[in-house]
Amino acid sequence: MTGSSRRAARSRIKPSNDVDSGDSVQNLKAIPPRIRKERGNDHASSLRLMNVNLKSLLGFGILAFLIIVFIIYYHFDTVEEVQKLRVITPLPAPKMMDLPQFQGDHKESLYWGTYRSLVYLGIRARTPRSLIAGLMWIGVKDGQYFMRHVCQDSDGLSKYGWTHHNGRDYGHQVLVDQELTLTTSFLKAKMNGSGYGGDWAVQVGVQNDKSRLDDDLWRTAHLFFYLADEEGYAISIDRELLSFHGSTLLAFGSHDDVGGWELHLDSSDNLEVHYSGFRSRHMHNLTELFQETLGVHARRIGRLQLPDTSEHSPNIVVFQVSGKNPFKIDIAFVSGTDSKNPRVEERIKSLTGAQLTNRLNEKQNDFEDKYRRCFNLTDKVDSESMIVGRAAIGNLLGGIGYFYGSSKIALPKDSNLENGNSFVPYWPAALYTAVPSRSFFPRGFLWDEGFHQLLIWRWDIGICLDIIGHWLDLMNIDGWIPREQILGAEALSKVPEEFVLQHPTNGNPPTLFLVLRVRFFQICLVEQKEASFLSLKTTRFLHSWIGPSFASMPGSNGSIVHNQTLSSGLDDYPRASHPNEDELHLDLRCWMFLAADCMHSIAELLGMRNSSEMGYYSMAKQLSNFEILNQMHLDDTYGAYFDFGNHTEKVRLRWHEVKGSSSNYAGRELLREVLERPQLGLVPHVGYVSLFPFMMKMIPSESLILGKQLDLVFNRSTLWTDYGLRSLSKTSSVYMKRNTEHDPPYWRGPIWMNMNYMILSALHHYSEADGPHKAKARMIYEELRKNLIGNVVRNYFQTGYLWEQYEEKNKGRGKGARPFTGWTSLVLLMMAESY
Repeated sequence: MTGSSRRAARSRIKPSNDVDSGDSVQNLKAIPPRIRKERGNDHASSLRLMNVNLKSLLGFGILAFLIIVFIIYYHFDTVEEVQKLRVITPLPAPKMMDLPQFQGDHKESLYWGTYRSLVYLGIRARTPRSLIAGLMWIGVKDGQYFMRHVCQDSDGLSKYGWTHHNGRDYGHQVLVDQELTLTTSFLKAKMNGSGYGGDWAVQVGVQNDKSRLDDDLWRTAHLFFYLADEEGYAISIDRELLSFHGSTLLAFGSHDDVGGWELHLDSSDNLEVHYSGFRSRHMHNLTELFQETLGVHARRIGRLQLPDTSEHSPNIVVFQVSGKNPFKIDIAFVSGTDSKNPRVEERIKSLTGAQLTNRLNEKQNDFEDKYRRCFNLTDKVDSESMIVGRAAIGNLLGGIGYFYGSSKIALPKDSNLENGNSFVPYWPAALYTAVPSRSFFPRGFLWDEGFHQLLIWRWDIGICLDIIGHWLDLMNIDGWIPREQILGAEALSKVPEEFVLQHPTNGNPPTLFLVLRVRFFQICLVEQKEASFLSLKTTRFLHSWIGPSFASMPGSNGSIVHNQTLSSGLDDYPRASHPNEDELHLDLRCWMFLAADCMHSIAELLGMRNSSEMGYYSMAKQLSNFEILNQMHLDDTYGAYFDFGNHTEKVRLRWHEVKGSSSNYAGRELLREVLERPQLGLVPHVGYVSLFPFMMKMIPSESLILGKQLDLVFNRSTLWTDYGLRSLSKTSSVYMKRNTEHDPPYWRGPIWMNMNYMILSALHHYSEADGPHKAKARMIYEELRKNLIGNVVRNYFQTGYLWEQYEEKNKGRGKGARPFTGWTSLVLLMMAESY
């Protein structure tokens, strides 16, 4: 990702005042009641189609498809000022999310959800300015109290994530923080009297390691549940909550869409409740706000207790619930309380106590049944793998977020705006999307989303189409979509300013076509008359990719060995040492074949016989031409495919003494040295890129080249390990070597599950295709599948997490971001043998 690669992102998580400060609660020493004032420094395949009116969409769908020619050839003047406006001009077509199938019951059914991906438990509605809710708690680490709220690695939780989540109205999560274990369950329901979107409830269970209950540090647990109104409407606090006995009203108010609402607390345990109220438009720094208030009052009275005070007309309220371990609380939110017959008491009763527990158990059983139906794992994997697969789909669905805001689009360096800005804002837009990692990447990434949808469409095609529709509505007039979506203050708070700008010259691989090409998925689209309109968007998306290769990003001051192609998704994977216009990227060619072939397939299903359909056919045929592919990218001797470019292997980083500009002292800096003149030719690095024609099944099953590809895959001297396939061969001159002084190898050896899934899919394909390599492909397929699943499962039970990548040594240890239930969740499809 240009300017914000995953590798760089791991070292650039923004230490903002809220989300990543990692400061303890005023760094209070955790020996009650004495409170220390010093500040610390720990920074830490069954499918259910949507109900749609097919006839009402038929005419519109066909009409939309006929607009394709206009979209393709639509042209603006190319003067600089017009170009500035062009990049922020939406595609001149109706919005996907305005289609009837995304309105009505479908839209309301997804209104509330656990859509705040970056916090341990966060609830919001799919509306730009929502009521938001969330959970915090006090954790203990190294003798200090810390406020837990935002998912961050520095918190040191040994485990957290949704073990069950259906993406709509139910989820269950387990969080282990030192000796403290929390369970959070979410339930949504639409009942008689409910307002728009229905009601919801949260059940939180707290328990501790019994061996530590004699320690004052662990005997009492402190939970903080908050509710805030982004629109700024005042929230009223029920002052009688201080005398809590069993059940109480916490707060009430009114909000657009849902009408009047109430928030209730219920528990059979002996608990103490306190509160604070605030007035602020800023929702991204709630941790700091609550932490400061708690710390000030704690120093005053010697106890960890909110002050039971509120600013005038607060739009943010937080309730502290404290009790002896173990205990359990139920929090119920009911809407529409200002209606004629709201039935509030009846609804509260069904969302708390025994009734809530029973409903949660029913939802869990429903989840288990659907999990078995969708993936049919019973006779394919062991019980431990079943658990990991369940966590993979649960945390992927539970991590789906809703964001709203404007991307910042970079302008050319020589551009001068009157306000002095180096960017222009994209139009304000919503994005409903899965996220790669709740801790490191809690926002939308275009490159990742296609892989996410390979799982999600099999679970709930309605959610899948909704997500794809949101992404396509971000498309500008040229078919470009900003690759990293940093929308809204919460998302922005996790990204340093220098990595925020999106560059319209760069684009990620069009991975959404991975799911759009699935034949059964295409049939579903046609049955819903979705395909005609979808093709309008994807046509422009496809044409935005024709021509340029992935942008190569030069290093600063020559301090990089090979220019990086962050926008290819493969970051530091070695490309040509000297980029120029003659460079041809093998993976780009293959992605373009996938997109063109997918569009041709959808056009065929629609029965279209026009120039656009023929254009897709011709493009796919040309890109898949085996003879041309081999002429351009194949090394006949080695039997491997490579990039083509201006390249030399004799490039290195070497320390040089440099004189400082403000002093006479010399320093040292790693600079690139080129020891021979580069030449046009194949770039001789075997790795994931070399296997793209194989992944895309472009090699005929009877070809001798296929046999050589299988040899490359199954060779321990190149890509094969006991834990999965390496991203770069051991024979490469840059295998596991740094590309810059500061960045460790990223796509230069470690094992990545998304690429391994695509390779496994190809092996499965060739193991069933007639030809001389069928048996060998089957043998390699079975061995690789076993290795991949076994390693992910073993790491999960050892560490509690799915990981961003896995080491090719050290027993396949997980590394990088955690939990990474984005494309690593594809392990579930490997288990199900669903490709």
